[in-house]
Amino acid sequence: MPPSLEQIRTEVLKKVKPSESERKKVNALAKKLMDNVEKAAKEKGVEADVRVEGSVAKNTWLKDSPEIDVFMQFPIVTPREVFGTVCLEIAKKATEGYEQIERFAEHPYLEAVMDDVYVNIVPCYKVKRGEWISATDRTPFHTDYVKPHLDEKLGEEIRLLKRFMKGIGVYGAEIKTGGFSGYLCELLVINYGTFVKVLQSAANWKEGTTIDYAKHYKTIESAKKNFEEPLVMVDPVDKERNVAAAVRKEKLYELVAASREFLKNPDTRFFYPPQTKALNPKQLVNQINTRGSTIVFIKFNGAAVPDVLWGQLYKSQKALRNIITKHDFNILRDSIWSNEKNLNILIFELENRFLPNMKHHTGPPLQNKKGCENFLRKHTAADSTVSGPRIEKGRWVVDIQRTYTNVVKLLNEKLKDGGRSDGVAELVSNAIAESVEVLVNDQALKTYSGHPKFAEFLTEYLKGKPIWLQ
Repeated sequence: MPPSLEQIRTEVLKKVKPSESERKKVNALAKKLMDNVEKAAKEKGVEADVRVEGSVAKNTWLKDSPEIDVFMQFPIVTPREVFGTVCLEIAKKATEGYEQIERFAEHPYLEAVMDDVYVNIVPCYKVKRGEWISATDRTPFHTDYVKPHLDEKLGEEIRLLKRFMKGIGVYGAEIKTGGFSGYLCELLVINYGTFVKVLQSAANWKEGTTIDYAKHYKTIESAKKNFEEPLVMVDPVDKERNVAAAVRKEKLYELVAASREFLKNPDTRFFYPPQTKALNPKQLVNQINTRGSTIVFIKFNGAAVPDVLWGQLYKSQKALRNIITKHDFNILRDSIWSNEKNLNILIFELENRFLPNMKHHTGPPLQNKKGCENFLRKHTAADSTVSGPRIEKGRWVVDIQRTYTNVVKLLNEKLKDGGRSDGVAELVSNAIAESVEVLVNDQALKTYSGHPKFAEFLTEYLKGKPIWLQ
């Protein structure tokens, strides 16, 4: 007999809700970090109010992945450039001796790993509500808004929703994921009351769904007019801001589908999906050959602050998609993988690697006299004309020689200088110009065998279905 929703809820809560001793340990670490930041700021002669924000401040963090957010609030007269220089130096000093990762939202901030806990040290301005200077200025107001709405029960419901989001792969507002932030999860539970009620509503969401919990607008229709994103949650502390602005359309619909499936067939796999077991090399080759398609791997080195890197990768993916389709190659799917250190791979799966030497090109209808004259002038004696011009179904048509019949040749030529002139993002273009390899199908086997995380990613790509779907 399958487990009930209540049984699943109880089982997952045991894994996500921290004990009192675990809470004390994380709170002590947060206090230590605050002290370190205050001390480092004083040594720099910098005036800043230091606060703990986010899930630790609101007691909505997950037992298996605590994350401490410490904010430095600076006077509004502080020059913005200080955020990327002095503030980073303070953050690095406060987490000296620990792994550090520079990140970037609207401005730089620091992520570090202290005692197996991820911490973020973020600068912002100390402002009055509504007088925002930087995007992070709202965060202390978010904390102060959410805390009075919460009790132990709602905290549990929020933890369940966050873990569900993580399990199905839609948790996180960073550019890489384009999903649901922790603050958005908190507001959804506050709005609907329970984790299950959030899913019951989400199961019926469509593009343009708008939620205005604080009733900033007289009607939902008037709220919708202010925003264009697929999902809208009006920020209770700022009616001009959409808390769900980062949620990409595909992530919205992944939540819709997963909510429907979970409510129909509740299972802990939605919260804790099974670990992907990578195909062995022989299985991989068989899988690729069975598909009969052409999988192109554009592999190159280079790294940047992760949020900047992923923004550049997505922009470059779009540019390369345009290059490929513009030359008549049909893309079935595409994807991106990066280890965020020194290896990036753009994947394009095509119907065919090769195209016929010529293609059919349709001109204007005969009643368009001027258009016909231009068409004939261009194609009648052109070197690229293989056959025609001739009249078919009341139009001039011509068969012309393709410039590229091999997608690998196309990409190698377009990427010889990094592809900058075709819209490839600057950092990616520079890395491609120095290190690009265009691989097809089993030519990626060496990379696959040498990078276990890429092997898991490609295995999931080839399976082609959500990890929660049985």
